[in-house]
Amino acid sequence: MRSQVFRLICVIALLGGLVGAGEVSARDDDHDGDDRESQDSEHDGSENEVSFDLAPSNADIARCLPHLKAHVEVDLRTARKGRDKFRIEASGLPPNEEFTVFLLEIPGAPFGAAEYIGDFSTDEHGQGENTFKLIVEEAFSSTLVNGSRVRVDLNHVGFWFADPAGDDVCFGTGKGPVTPFDGDNEAGVQAMNSANSLPGAPLPPP
Repeated sequence: MRSQVFRLICVIALLGGLVGAGEVSARDDDHDGDDRESQDSEHDGSENEVSFDLAPSNADIARCLPHLKAHVEVDLRTARKGRDKFRIEASGLPPNEEFTVFLLEIPGAPFGAAEYIGDFSTDEHGQGENTFKLIVEEAFSSTLVNGSRVRVDLNHVGFWFADPAGDDVCFGTGKGPVTPFDGDNEAGVQAMNSANSLPGAPLPPP
């Protein structure tokens, strides 16, 4: 009887040791994941980052919003994570407004191919920002032209007043054009774009 009890105690102790080892291993795995994420974060600020300013889309916007500024930073992570990180910060805009952000073939009219990538909102001071996770470095549009498939790279950036009434501050009530650059197919004018990078483009080619 005592020998059976002794064997039972040994089995329990052995199982306890295995469970404890599993918990330590799991904690180590979690810690390793944190380390990898930390290393990725440190690496994101290196040569794999693209940074550039946007410019007012036209002279009317520049006169109306003389303190208008916007900055874009893109962490190129597609090779490691399957998508990039796109961050936009803007100031000098009308307060409490929504804006739609696009990757573009051409920064100004007629814009060419365009990809809607997200929105940002301004606060009471006319400042806004947002971060989007998507493929930027290799972004392209593919469509059929005369029966042949055509690829167009999207290496420019622009953003629009999301509400057609949002640009009334510059053009007067109802006097600005209604454009299709929002999910509901109704937006105001383009506020800023990357035309200041022409004849090149701010985003790298694939």
